[in-house]
Amino acid sequence: MSQENVDGLLEGTTDNGPTTTWRWRASDPTAPYLATATNGMFETHFGNLPNGLPEYNAVDPQTRRFGSKDPNPQLAWQRLAFNGPAVNLFSELYGPYPFESVGGVVDWAPNVFYSLESQTRPVYWHVPTEATVVHEIAHMWFGDSITPEIWPDMWLNEGFATWSEWIWSERTGGPSAAETFDQLYATPEESDAGQDLWFPAPAALPGPAEMFHTPVYDRGALTLQALRGKLGDDVFFAILRTWYAENRNGNVTTADFITLAERVSGQPLDHFFQVWLYEEGKPESW
Repeated sequence: MSQENVDGLLEGTTDNGPTTTWRWRASDPTAPYLATATNGMFETHFGNLPNGLPEYNAVDPQTRRFGSKDPNPQLAWQRLAFNGPAVNLFSELYGPYPFESVGGVVDWAPNVFYSLESQTRPVYWHVPTEATVVHEIAHMWFGDSITPEIWPDMWLNEGFATWSEWIWSERTGGPSAAETFDQLYATPEESDAGQDLWFPAPAALPGPAEMFHTPVYDRGALTLQALRGKLGDDVFFAILRTWYAENRNGNVTTADFITLAERVSGQPLDHFFQVWLYEEGKPESW
């Protein structure tokens, strides 16, 4: 069926004969780049998670895994089934889910090459992996509810969402976040992979061309796991919960996060954040 998928809550539809008018309402503060209106041919499923949160999912019948010639909408539905468990885990770790609905739109858009954390309705350009769904749901907290004040602080979005993939794996029987950290940290600085991982520093990007490169994601996540290792779980998760509670529906900077981490931990962390966020190259001591 032809469908328009928009953020927020579906308020109703009107049957116009050959067409249907869909009325949506988004009540929460929304950064402009996080709004979506997706038009096309979609199969839809509208319902509620077990906790009562409205869920709106839409799948293009032609969607497929990238590189495959065969449509596989059933796999897309299987991947969207991770919405609810991800909401449950991150609500436990970070605080209550920020918005009035959740869901996802799986399109077949092979020339797009990225998924986007559109608020309440992430958009996937092909059948996503489990990790991608988890990543985009984590953005509802970090990136959507808490949004960077300036684009160079994109690691506050992507580093947090990437680390959320790691803790999801840890909590669902996969490699722990510490194991993922150790594997990545072992990447030699002089190798091609090391040049990609360790340069530039995630909070000291030389220009917009670097905004979506590896350090913003992986080195950003490494920073969080290193902080977890330094402070311990109790303090680390208290930092994440306080960060969300105090900044929900607001704009933030890296300096804000550093100040909060020092306040909650009661420790000076200037050197730690300097080597992890601002200095190029592989951090050796922190």
